[in-house]
Amino acid sequence: MKTKKQTKTTHVSERKKKAVLDLSKLLKEKKTFLIASIKNIPGSQFQEIVKRLRGKAVVKVPKKNLIIKAIDVSKNEELKKVEEKIGSDFALLFSDTDCFELAIDLIRKKSPSKAKAGQIALEDIEIPAGPTDLVPGPAISELGALGIQIQIENGKITIRTPKIIAKAGTKITQSAADMMSKLDIKPFSIGFVPVAAFDNTTKQFYPDMDMNPDKALDDLKEAYGRSLPFAVQVGYTTPETITFLIGKAGRQGLALEKLQTQNLQNNNSEENK
Repeated sequence: MKTKKQTKTTHVSERKKKAVLDLSKLLKEKKTFLIASIKNIPGSQFQEIVKRLRGKAVVKVPKKNLIIKAIDVSKNEELKKVEEKIGSDFALLFSDTDCFELAIDLIRKKSPSKAKAGQIALEDIEIPAGPTDLVPGPAISELGALGIQIQIENGKITIRTPKIIAKAGTKITQSAADMMSKLDIKPFSIGFVPVAAFDNTTKQFYPDMDMNPDKALDDLKEAYGRSLPFAVQVGYTTPETITFLIGKAGRQGLALEKLQTQNLQNNNSEENK
Protein backbone atom coordinates (compact mmCIF):
# COMPACT_ATOMS: atom_id res chain seq x y z
CA MET A 1 0.00 0.00 0.00
CA LYS A 2 1.34 3.40 -1.03
CA THR A 3 1.76 6.04 1.65
CA LYS A 4 1.76 9.79 1.21
CA LYS A 5 5.18 11.41 1.28
CA GLN A 6 5.53 13.50 4.40
CA THR A 7 6.85 17.05 4.07
CA LYS A 8 9.56 17.99 6.54
CA THR A 9 8.79 21.22 8.43
CA THR A 10 11.20 23.36 10.36
CA HIS A 11 10.09 24.20 13.85
CA VAL A 12 10.82 27.75 14.94
CA SER A 13 10.71 28.29 18.68
CA GLU A 14 8.47 30.95 20.18
CA ARG A 15 11.56 32.58 21.65
CA LYS A 16 13.09 33.07 18.21
CA LYS A 17 9.81 34.36 16.79
CA LYS A 18 9.57 36.91 19.58
CA ALA A 19 13.21 37.95 19.07
CA VAL A 20 12.58 38.57 15.36
CA LEU A 21 9.42 40.57 16.08
CA ASP A 22 11.20 42.67 18.72
CA LEU A 23 14.06 43.41 16.33
CA SER A 24 11.76 44.29 13.43
CA LYS A 25 9.82 46.63 15.72
CA LEU A 26 13.02 48.41 16.73
CA LEU A 27 14.04 48.67 13.07
CA LYS A 28 10.75 50.41 12.30
CA GLU A 29 10.50 52.68 15.33
CA LYS A 30 14.05 53.87 16.01
CA LYS A 31 15.78 56.64 14.05
CA THR A 32 19.23 55.04 14.07
CA PHE A 33 20.30 51.45 13.51
CA LEU A 34 24.05 51.06 14.15
CA ILE A 35 26.25 47.98 13.85
CA ALA A 36 29.26 47.87 16.19
CA SER A 37 32.10 45.40 16.60
CA ILE A 38 32.45 44.01 20.12
CA LYS A 39 35.49 41.84 19.41
CA ASN A 40 37.87 41.28 22.34
CA ILE A 41 35.59 43.07 24.82
CA PRO A 42 35.47 41.22 28.18
CA GLY A 43 31.98 40.47 29.49
CA SER A 44 32.31 42.83 32.46
CA GLN A 45 33.27 45.78 30.26
CA PHE A 46 30.52 44.90 27.78
CA GLN A 47 27.96 45.15 30.58
CA GLU A 48 29.47 48.48 31.70
CA ILE A 49 29.07 49.92 28.19
CA VAL A 50 25.50 48.66 27.91
CA LYS A 51 24.70 50.20 31.30
CA ARG A 52 26.18 53.54 30.24
CA LEU A 53 24.12 53.53 27.03
CA ARG A 54 20.88 52.90 28.88
CA GLY A 55 18.36 55.57 27.94
CA LYS A 56 20.35 56.48 24.84
CA ALA A 57 20.40 53.23 22.88
CA VAL A 58 18.97 49.72 23.01
CA VAL A 59 21.75 47.16 22.63
CA LYS A 60 21.06 43.73 21.14
CA VAL A 61 23.42 40.84 20.35
CA PRO A 62 21.29 38.49 18.23
CA LYS A 63 22.40 35.74 15.89
CA LYS A 64 22.97 36.93 12.33
CA ASN A 65 20.10 34.88 10.89
CA LEU A 66 17.65 36.52 13.32
CA ILE A 67 18.54 40.10 12.35
CA ILE A 68 18.40 39.17 8.65
CA LYS A 69 14.95 37.67 9.23
CA ALA A 70 13.92 40.82 11.14
CA ILE A 71 15.07 42.98 8.21
CA ASP A 72 12.87 40.85 5.92
CA VAL A 73 9.92 41.22 8.28
CA SER A 74 10.37 45.01 8.45
CA LYS A 75 9.85 45.15 4.64
CA ASN A 76 12.43 47.94 4.41
CA GLU A 77 14.39 47.20 1.25
CA GLU A 78 16.96 49.91 2.02
CA LEU A 79 18.03 47.93 5.10
CA LYS A 80 19.21 45.07 2.88
CA LYS A 81 22.45 47.04 2.35
CA VAL A 82 23.24 46.58 6.05
CA GLU A 83 23.33 42.77 5.93
CA GLU A 84 26.81 42.54 4.39
CA LYS A 85 28.23 44.57 7.30
CA ILE A 86 26.99 42.13 9.92
CA GLY A 87 29.88 39.82 10.77
CA SER A 88 30.97 37.93 13.85
CA ASP A 89 31.28 39.52 17.30
CA PHE A 90 28.84 42.34 16.63
CA ALA A 91 26.18 44.25 18.53
CA LEU A 92 23.20 46.18 17.21
CA LEU A 93 22.33 49.58 18.63
CA PHE A 94 18.90 51.11 18.14
CA SER A 95 18.54 54.76 19.06
CA ASP A 96 16.74 58.04 18.41
CA THR A 97 20.12 59.79 18.53
CA ASP A 98 21.76 60.84 15.26
CA CYS A 99 23.98 57.99 14.03
CA PHE A 100 27.12 60.15 13.85
CA GLU A 101 26.55 61.53 17.34
CA LEU A 102 26.09 58.00 18.65
CA ALA A 103 29.22 56.76 16.85
CA ILE A 104 31.35 59.62 18.21
CA ASP A 105 30.06 58.92 21.72
CA LEU A 106 31.13 55.27 21.40
CA ILE A 107 34.57 56.18 20.06
CA ARG A 108 35.34 58.83 22.67
CA LYS A 109 34.33 56.67 25.61
CA LYS A 110 36.57 53.69 24.98
CA SER A 111 38.54 52.38 27.98
CA PRO A 112 42.36 52.02 27.99
CA SER A 113 43.42 48.39 27.67
CA LYS A 114 46.64 46.44 28.26
CA ALA A 115 48.43 44.75 25.38
CA LYS A 116 48.32 41.01 24.87
CA ALA A 117 50.93 38.86 23.16
CA GLY A 118 50.07 38.37 19.50
CA GLN A 119 48.08 41.59 19.13
CA ILE A 120 49.05 43.83 16.24
CA ALA A 121 50.46 47.20 17.29
CA LEU A 122 48.36 49.95 15.73
CA GLU A 123 51.26 52.40 16.07
CA ASP A 124 54.80 52.37 17.44
CA ILE A 125 54.67 51.49 21.15
CA GLU A 126 57.39 53.21 23.14
CA ILE A 127 58.64 52.76 26.68
CA PRO A 128 59.26 56.36 27.78
CA ALA A 129 62.33 57.53 29.65
CA GLY A 130 61.93 58.31 33.34
CA PRO A 131 61.54 56.76 36.79
CA THR A 132 59.48 53.60 37.38
CA ASP A 133 58.14 51.74 40.42
CA LEU A 134 60.14 48.64 39.47
CA VAL A 135 62.73 47.44 41.96
CA PRO A 136 66.06 45.86 40.93
CA GLY A 137 65.75 42.12 40.34
CA PRO A 138 64.37 40.04 37.44
CA ALA A 139 63.04 43.25 35.85
CA ILE A 140 66.62 44.32 35.06
CA SER A 141 67.24 41.35 32.75
CA GLU A 142 63.73 41.59 31.30
CA LEU A 143 64.28 45.23 30.38
CA GLY A 144 67.74 44.42 29.04
CA ALA A 145 66.30 41.69 26.81
CA LEU A 146 64.11 44.35 25.19
CA GLY A 147 67.12 46.60 24.62
CA ILE A 148 66.03 49.14 27.24
CA GLN A 149 68.83 51.05 28.98
CA ILE A 150 68.33 51.59 32.71
CA GLN A 151 69.95 52.91 35.85
CA ILE A 152 69.12 52.53 39.52
CA GLU A 153 68.00 55.63 41.40
CA ASN A 154 66.77 55.66 45.01
CA GLY A 155 66.32 51.91 44.97
CA LYS A 156 64.08 51.95 41.86
CA ILE A 157 64.71 51.36 38.15
CA THR A 158 64.82 54.41 35.90
CA ILE A 159 64.55 54.15 32.11
CA ARG A 160 67.50 56.12 30.71
CA THR A 161 66.33 56.54 27.11
CA PRO A 162 62.98 55.87 25.41
CA LYS A 163 62.74 52.63 23.48
CA ILE A 164 60.22 51.38 20.89
CA ILE A 165 59.38 47.78 21.80
CA ALA A 166 56.70 47.17 19.16
CA LYS A 167 56.59 48.77 15.74
CA ALA A 168 53.30 49.62 14.05
CA GLY A 169 51.88 46.67 12.13
CA THR A 170 53.92 44.02 13.97
CA LYS A 171 52.83 41.43 16.54
CA ILE A 172 53.49 42.23 20.19
CA THR A 173 55.81 39.71 21.82
CA GLN A 174 55.07 38.08 25.17
CA SER A 175 58.06 39.82 26.79
CA ALA A 176 56.94 43.23 25.49
CA ALA A 177 53.36 42.63 26.69
CA ASP A 178 54.60 41.54 30.14
CA MET A 179 56.81 44.61 30.51
CA MET A 180 54.02 47.00 29.45
CA SER A 181 51.79 45.36 32.05
CA LYS A 182 54.42 45.87 34.77
CA LEU A 183 54.82 49.53 33.76
CA ASP A 184 51.02 49.98 33.52
CA ILE A 185 51.26 51.02 29.87
CA LYS A 186 47.91 50.56 28.09
CA PRO A 187 48.41 51.11 24.34
CA PHE A 188 45.00 49.88 23.27
CA SER A 189 41.43 50.93 23.96
CA ILE A 190 38.38 48.76 24.47
CA GLY A 191 34.87 49.68 23.46
CA PHE A 192 32.20 49.32 20.82
CA VAL A 193 33.70 50.07 17.39
CA PRO A 194 31.09 51.59 15.04
CA VAL A 195 31.05 49.73 11.72
CA ALA A 196 28.02 50.92 9.76
CA ALA A 197 24.73 52.68 10.35
CA PHE A 198 21.33 53.31 8.83
CA ASP A 199 19.31 56.50 9.32
CA ASN A 200 15.65 55.51 9.31
CA THR A 201 14.50 59.11 8.82
CA THR A 202 16.50 59.88 5.69
CA LYS A 203 16.75 56.21 4.61
CA GLN A 204 20.49 56.78 4.26
CA PHE A 205 23.02 53.94 4.70
CA TYR A 206 26.50 54.81 6.02
CA PRO A 207 28.88 51.89 5.31
CA ASP A 208 31.88 53.24 7.25
CA MET A 209 31.32 54.69 10.72
CA ASP A 210 34.72 54.02 12.29
CA MET A 211 36.00 57.58 12.37
CA ASN A 212 38.43 59.82 14.21
CA PRO A 213 36.33 62.74 15.53
CA ASP A 214 39.33 64.71 16.78
CA LYS A 215 41.09 64.46 13.40
CA ALA A 216 37.84 65.38 11.63
CA LEU A 217 37.55 68.48 13.83
CA ASP A 218 41.16 69.44 13.10
CA ASP A 219 40.53 68.99 9.37
CA LEU A 220 37.45 71.21 9.59
CA LYS A 221 39.39 73.89 11.44
CA GLU A 222 42.14 73.75 8.82
CA ALA A 223 39.60 73.93 5.98
CA TYR A 224 37.90 76.89 7.68
CA GLY A 225 41.26 78.61 8.08
CA ARG A 226 41.87 78.27 4.32
CA SER A 227 38.33 79.13 3.24
CA LEU A 228 37.98 82.40 5.20
CA PRO A 229 40.76 84.35 3.44
CA PHE A 230 39.64 82.92 0.08
CA ALA A 231 36.05 84.06 0.70
CA VAL A 232 37.32 87.55 1.61
CA GLN A 233 39.51 87.62 -1.50
CA VAL A 234 36.60 86.84 -3.85
CA GLY A 235 34.20 89.12 -1.97
CA TYR A 236 31.83 86.39 -0.73
CA THR A 237 29.55 87.93 1.89
CA THR A 238 28.74 85.97 5.05
CA PRO A 239 28.41 86.96 8.74
CA GLU A 240 31.98 85.66 9.20
CA THR A 241 33.47 87.65 6.30
CA ILE A 242 31.54 90.93 6.44
CA THR A 243 33.90 92.60 8.96
CA PHE A 244 36.93 91.66 6.87
CA LEU A 245 35.21 92.83 3.66
CA ILE A 246 34.36 96.22 5.18
CA GLY A 247 37.95 96.61 6.35
CA LYS A 248 39.20 95.58 2.89
CA ALA A 249 36.86 98.08 1.21
CA GLY A 250 38.07 100.82 3.57
CA ARG A 251 41.70 100.12 2.74
CA GLN A 252 40.97 100.03 -0.97
CA GLY A 253 39.08 103.32 -0.68
CA LEU A 254 42.01 105.01 1.06
CA ALA A 255 44.41 103.65 -1.56
CA LEU A 256 42.16 104.94 -4.36
CA GLU A 257 41.87 108.34 -2.71
CA LYS A 258 45.66 108.54 -2.37
CA LEU A 259 46.10 107.59 -6.02
CA GLN A 260 43.61 110.26 -7.13
CA THR A 261 45.44 112.91 -5.06
CA GLN A 262 48.76 111.93 -6.63
CA ASN A 263 47.26 112.10 -10.13
CA LEU A 264 45.78 115.54 -9.41
CA GLN A 265 49.12 116.80 -8.13
CA ASN A 266 50.90 115.46 -11.20
CA ASN A 267 48.38 117.16 -13.52
CA ASN A 268 48.75 120.50 -11.72
CA SER A 269 52.53 120.21 -11.97
CA GLU A 270 52.31 119.62 -15.72
CA GLU A 271 50.03 122.66 -16.21
CA ASN A 272 52.43 124.99 -14.30
CA LYS A 273 55.38 124.15 -16.50
